[in-house]
Amino acid sequence: FIFQMWLARCLVMNGNARQAWELYLKTEGTQESFAMLQLLANDCYRAGAFLHAAKAFETLERLDPNPEYWEGKRGACVGAFQQIIALKERKETLREIVSILKSTRNPQVEYLTRVMKKWARDNDVIA
Repeated sequence: FIFQMWLARCLVMNGNARQAWELYLKTEGTQESFAMLQLLANDCYRAGAFLHAAKAFETLERLDPNPEYWEGKRGACVGAFQQIIALKERKETLREIVSILKSTRNPQVEYLTRVMKKWARDNDVIA
């Protein structure tokens, strides 16, 4: 398990967050999966892999309604949106980000998704 945690961290820090996420999916449902999720959420956020950070924070939030997970998810979704605008992330990702945001019951979700959808309409992106 320790090896897998370090492998996931190395993958994230070397720009392979998708592979680290796939590593987590193999451990999903085990005792260690929650710790792996926390590592992925925080390391992906730190490394600028915001889409995978958002996925990890969303899963953490479902498992434990800690407000810090919402804050992490919100920040990761906004970071991913910023990357889409800067053309560093695929525009198709916006639909996934909006879906991740809508999985939370928080008054801020409506405002964030409204801004994202308006940008998508103005830039001919389907959200």
